[in-house]
Formats: sequence, structure tokens, C-alpha cells
Amino acid sequence: MNKTNFMYIVFEGIDGAGKSTQIQLLKEWLEANGLEVEALVEPTDSEIGKLIRKILQRSDATTDRVQKTLGLLFAADRMLIMDKLSDDKKVILSDRSFISSLAYQEPADWIVELNKYAKKPDLVLFLDLDVKTSVSRTTGEDEFENEEFLTQVKTNYLEIINDFNHVIIDANNGINKVSSDVKKAVASHVGLCKDCIL
Repeated sequence: MNKTNFMYIVFEGIDGAGKSTQIQLLKEWLEANGLEVEALVEPTDSEIGKLIRKILQRSDATTDRVQKTLGLLFAADRMLIMDKLSDDKKVILSDRSFISSLAYQEPADWIVELNKYAKKPDLVLFLDLDVKTSVSRTTGEDEFENEEFLTQVKTNYLEIINDFNHVIIDANNGINKVSSDVKKAVASHVGLCKDCIL
């Protein structure tokens, strides 16, 4: 199989699932195998992204009104990276996508309309983490880092990802095991040998 010229791979999951760590490990592995890779994160470092991070720390961040506001801001911030997703020479690894908005900010129909211009991922890797573990791993700085809210978000995720090409990865395992599972899930999609993964 020939190595791919472009693929948009999205990492999704509730907070503390290890997305940023696994993206970095996957990026290094893909680059070592000769692929050009770029890693993205949502929210971005734009002025909109900075505003999103600020709002996430508000005490009313999980309320319906603020979640709708966040849905609008995430959609606007997301449009700023659309040009990067038109580069047909790179594998793009993204920490979150519009799927996060579908899971975190409801109602889904409204979020879908807001993100109708967002690029659909070629592959979604859902890092499936126990909610109690998620809360124990988070900083507590953001209001939504609580069991009740994240339980609902995880339920939303498990329904939503069925509409996408996806692989569920058990994120309760150690970093190395999760990394190995991620590489195996990605290998065949980018023309690499999954049986060659250590």
C-alpha cells in the first residue's frame, strides 16, 4: 500500500483522556516513517480561542446559555484552520473538531448547522476514558470538569461517533498501550504496516 498524501485524523474524548500526549507520540511515529505531519488543537491560539479558554473557566460555563455561546465561538475559531485542512501533502492530527461541539454544546441540529462548512474527518479516534478517572486527571480550573457533565458528554460522544469512520481506543490503559493501539488503528489508513508496530 502506498503512503497517503493527505489524511485528517481527529482525536476526541472527554477531558483527561490523553489526546495531546497521544497526538505527539503518533506525530513522531508517522514522521519517523516518512510522512509529513501537522498537529492542530481546538480551541486555537487565536483571539477567539483565547476568549473560549477564558469563558471555559467561568462558574456558569456549563449553563445552556454559555454553552450556546461557546458553540458559536468554537465554530468561528474552527474556520480559522480550514485552510490548513486543504494541504494535500500532510497528515493532519487534530486535538478535537466539530464533533466535540456536538458532544459538549447541544442541541445537535443547531451545532451541525453552525459547522456545515467544517471539514469532516477521515478518521476519528475516540479515547474512551472512565469519567471518574477523567475528573481525577483534570486541573479543576474549568467548570465543566465534573462527573455529571462529563458523563452526559461521554454518552453524547458514543452516539455521535457512529456517524463517522471511527475507532474506540481504551484510554484507561497505560500511555504505551494506548499509543500502540492508536498506531494500529491509524497504520492501514496511511499505508503503514500495523503488524510492524512495537
